[in-house]
Amino acid sequence: MSVDLIFKIAAVGILVSVLSQVLKHSGREEQAFLTSLAGLLLVLFWIVPYIYDLFESIKSLFTL
Repeated sequence: MSVDLIFKIAAVGILVSVLSQVLKHSGREEQAFLTSLAGLLLVLFWIVPYIYDLFESIKSLFTL
C-alpha cells in the first residue's frame, strides 16, 4: 500500500465533504447523500484489491 493511495483517499474525503455540505445548504439533501455514497464506493473500489491480498496472505500463512 503506497502513500499515494492514502493521499487519494484523503482528497476524495475532503472533496466529498465539501460538496456534500454545499448541497445540503442549498436544499438538495438527496444529491448530497448520493455524492457521499459515490465517494464511498470509489474508495472501496480502490481498497478492495488490497483487502483481497491481505486475506490471501493470511490464508497462505495458515496453510503451512
